[in-house]
Amino acid sequence: MGRATDGKGPVRSRERFLQGEPVEAGVRTPISHSWQRCRALGLSPDQPGLPFRDDFERDARIVRAAVPVLDRLQSWFAGSRMNISVADANGTVLLRRFGESSLAGSLPAFQRDPGFVFAEQYAGTNGIGLALAERQLVQVYGAEHFAERAQGNACRALPVRDPISGRIEGVLCLGYPRSAEDPALATVIRRAAHAIERRLLGQSSERERALLRAYLDTGAETAAGPHHSLGVGELALGMRPCDRAVLMEKAVELISWAQRAAVHVALSDGRRVTLVSRPMTTATGVHGFVTEALLPGPAPHEPLLVPWSAEEPWRPTLVPADFARDTAASVEPASPVPATVVQTTSVVLAVPPAPAVPVAVARGSVPGTAAPGLVPLQAETLGIEGASAGGPGSATGGDKGTPGGCDGTADGSGAGARPGVAAGGRRGSPPPAEPPARGLVLVGEPHVGRYALAARRRLELLTDASTRIGTTLDVRRTAEELAETAVPRLADYVTIDLPEAVLRGEEAADPCSDLHRTVVHGIADDCPFHPVGKRVDYAPATPHLRCLADGRAVLEPDLRAAMGWLAHDPPRTEMMLAHVHSLIAVPLVARGVILGVAAFYRGRHPAPFDDDDRSLVQELAARAALSIDNARRYTRERTMVLTLQRSLLPQGLPDQDAVDVAHRYLPAESDVGGDWYDVIPLSGTRVGLLVGDVVGHGMLSAATMGRLRTAARSFAELDFSPDEVLTHLDNLVGRLDREAPAAGETGILGATCLYAVYDPTTQQCTMARAGHPPPALVRPDGTVSFPDLPAGPPLGLGGLPFEAVDIDLPEDSRLVLYTNGLIEGRNRDVDLVLDRLRGALAHPDRTPEEICETLLDTVAPVHPHDDIALLVARTHALAPDRIATWDLPADPSLVSEVRSSAMRRLADWGIEEAGFAAELVLSELVTNAIRHGSGPVRVRLLHDRTLICEVSDRSNTAPHLRRAATTDEGGRGLFLVAQLARSWGTRYIRQGKVIWAECGLDAA
Repeated sequence: MGRATDGKGPVRSRERFLQGEPVEAGVRTPISHSWQRCRALGLSPDQPGLPFRDDFERDARIVRAAVPVLDRLQSWFAGSRMNISVADANGTVLLRRFGESSLAGSLPAFQRDPGFVFAEQYAGTNGIGLALAERQLVQVYGAEHFAERAQGNACRALPVRDPISGRIEGVLCLGYPRSAEDPALATVIRRAAHAIERRLLGQSSERERALLRAYLDTGAETAAGPHHSLGVGELALGMRPCDRAVLMEKAVELISWAQRAAVHVALSDGRRVTLVSRPMTTATGVHGFVTEALLPGPAPHEPLLVPWSAEEPWRPTLVPADFARDTAASVEPASPVPATVVQTTSVVLAVPPAPAVPVAVARGSVPGTAAPGLVPLQAETLGIEGASAGGPGSATGGDKGTPGGCDGTADGSGAGARPGVAAGGRRGSPPPAEPPARGLVLVGEPHVGRYALAARRRLELLTDASTRIGTTLDVRRTAEELAETAVPRLADYVTIDLPEAVLRGEEAADPCSDLHRTVVHGIADDCPFHPVGKRVDYAPATPHLRCLADGRAVLEPDLRAAMGWLAHDPPRTEMMLAHVHSLIAVPLVARGVILGVAAFYRGRHPAPFDDDDRSLVQELAARAALSIDNARRYTRERTMVLTLQRSLLPQGLPDQDAVDVAHRYLPAESDVGGDWYDVIPLSGTRVGLLVGDVVGHGMLSAATMGRLRTAARSFAELDFSPDEVLTHLDNLVGRLDREAPAAGETGILGATCLYAVYDPTTQQCTMARAGHPPPALVRPDGTVSFPDLPAGPPLGLGGLPFEAVDIDLPEDSRLVLYTNGLIEGRNRDVDLVLDRLRGALAHPDRTPEEICETLLDTVAPVHPHDDIALLVARTHALAPDRIATWDLPADPSLVSEVRSSAMRRLADWGIEEAGFAAELVLSELVTNAIRHGSGPVRVRLLHDRTLICEVSDRSNTAPHLRRAATTDEGGRGLFLVAQLARSWGTRYIRQGKVIWAECGLDAA
């Protein structure tokens, strides 16, 4: 095979590749991609020859610029086996130089003379072809060459670009034996390429200097015309930098139109100036345009021009027919360039008659100005000395055939027009008494102006992207913003593929093989892209995977020649070629994390993407990737906080018959807060309803919420009253706040809370709140009210008491507890929201679940900025026939009578099996109340899910369970109660205490 054997090339990898095996990881990515493209093109490693072109331009710009540089390189490498070549942008070799003259005779015929094509599609992997494909400096040596004939050689190649347009004009290539490899050659080829590019720029400057000379010569010949010239000093006076920038921008814009035209610009101080462009041709045939500044004279009575409208794209407005009847035909641009201009600008497109051609900056025609032979004005010296009659903002005018300025007002306070002709063709005022003055602003060729405009458009697009991309912290929406920014100003279609893990806020384990179509956006829906949500698998040689492997944008100017893209999905790509013709694939990488890939397509835009577009896309993608990564990190953090928050909330509702409960938790869009709710079964068939809100958002608020909810539940299960529970929570929050700085955390500003205890035996609800919104109460008849509860301070302030209020709740009432996220928000009137809440609740037939859904649909904000916790309870009453009560004095002889009465009631309820445990429990509790408490004593039995035995007295002393010694005669009563009952405890009431025990109905 003639392969390299000295180990300086991936010999084994090339063999494996040619045999159809996977390429080893040691092969450089550009080489691997080039091999893949060569295989897709059907090239053979032993392909005999290359195509030859004899019609190439032998006097091309790149040839004229490169000849001196190649001569110097030949002198530099004299005596070495270095061959130096320059190819054009198609890979055709234009110039050849050799370090040794004898080297030319030893080379194959196709390498000796100019005209042979080394493009990759013909020659396989080589320096010139790979430099054009990769559009950057490349190195190919040994077995990295695809062709057998090049195995013993090495080369470095670098694209040479036009400094003005950025377009690749050709390729500079240094070829040498593999043994002569030297890292310093990279510096040599870069300097040589830069020297060629500087000579290309010099050619452009020479053409512009020729245009300037032609302009000055024209001005000298017509100095006796009807216009007087304006000197440098007068133009420079009083000009603000912003005005100079606007005038220079308009001058470049006029030149880029490549037509006779005029634009009227209002300056920041109210003055107006007219910029006029006209063609110029040098003696050697260089075509260009010149832009002059026109200082107008007195105003006409009627305007000529229609003002530019902010709702319409900027483009020239044609002059009325009678104004241009003696002129050459006006030509509208075939492809107008949209421009972003101030609203005080109006434009006219016309060809002035020959006598109206203005003079140049003439020699000494204005007293007190510069000497004869003035140079053209630059941007930093351009200015305007005073306005015409009328001062700032007054009307201006011009002579016959010369367009003036106009602001479109009917009173003539605008720029002037041709005397006697108004916008609608009406006759106006006589000619102005004083002709306008002119001064040179800019001279240049139209394509240079178009490049300048394109550069400004790119800068505007980047500026716009900085404000449009990343407005939210949503990964998918941020990707959509990137596509919306690029279409249609840069691309016709944009697709973005992200791994599912990135959408969830995680890092993708294998982003190259887990891509899903996330965004498809374009000027139309006719392009057959993969739909959103579909998994997309790219082949190794596609631009999408190549850009992910290289970490930089990949440009495919002509998709019909992009074999890697064509081979990916032939049926679909064939259909897509009817809609798109050029592609840039760019990786979305931020902070070293691969987030996905974006593809920018052009279809209706006639020009293909170029390197400037690739640089712009790379910058856009880098900015968008940071925003996407921020959104991804936020999504991950929010998911973690939300997971913590939901894990700390109740995972289910407890079994109880006092209320029917429904609840909802809705996190804020921007961040997760510390809202919580709880339903707590209490003794005596009562139930506690709790809603709270920790101030702030994030992980700390969620963790603090978990602490407070746990503490609140513990305090409630100790049978503390609502005001006591809030007091204990207030102390806890204050202690947490004091401990936070020591732990390096920010202080907790506080929390709000509402606690309600409902008793189905009395149908009474006791409530207390700490800085929390009051609940809504819906009575059985549909009446909605907001109980007037004492507000109390938020938790954590300390020092102020909390007050509890008792409210009667008839059976089938609805109690609605909520956090402030339901009713408060940006630009929301709380009173109006409460009225809306009242209307939504005025339906007593709705279930708690239906109420929750209705409130979230009609009352909650569409985009909540705070968490919403909602708890709706429908009350029930314990039937009177399930309650048995006995009042007795503190007489031990009555204990037996209570036991007998209780057993009879258990028999009536049909739960005699619970009699044994209930009899022992009642005997012990009543005996203790009579012996250790103070009368009278009340005994109550409640038949609910369990049998509840309650004994109350007026003493505040609480019994304590203890372990009696073997020698003790007593002290075992409460121990027996604890063994027989499911649970037991003590709660304090306003007068005394209640000792209760809960027995199962299946107790023996």
